[in-house]
Amino acid sequence: MDKHEKTRYSDTELQEFKELILEKIRIAREELSAFTTALSNPNANGTDDTAGTYKTLEDGSATLEKEQTNLFAARQKKFIDSLEAALVRIENKTYGLCRETGKLIQKERLMAVPHATLSMEAKIKQN
Repeated sequence: MDKHEKTRYSDTELQEFKELILEKIRIAREELSAFTTALSNPNANGTDDTAGTYKTLEDGSATLEKEQTNLFAARQKKFIDSLEAALVRIENKTYGLCRETGKLIQKERLMAVPHATLSMEAKIKQN
C-alpha cells in the first residue's frame, strides 16, 4: 500500500458529497410524495360511467397499477433510507470506505451512486 494513499475523504469532499446526497433526498422525497398521492387518489381518471364489460378490465388494470405504485414507493423509501445512512457516515467521517476492503471507494462511483458501501472491486467479487 502506498503510504500516501488516502484513508478517508477530506472535509471539503465530504461536504460536496453531503450536498449531492441532500439534493438526491429532496428529489426522492418529491417522487415518493407523488407515489403516495397517486395511491390515495385511485380513481382520478373518472371512469365511473364506463360500461360494465370494460369496468372489470379497468379494475384489474387499476389493481396492477396500484401494486406497481406500491412497489415504486417501497423502493423509493429504501433509497431514501440508504441516502440518509450515507449522511450518517459523512458525519462519522467514515463515508466512502468500502465495507469489505476498507479502502476508499472511487469518487466517480460515489458521485454516481452516493449511497454505495462497496468498491467496484468488492462488488465484482460479490457477483
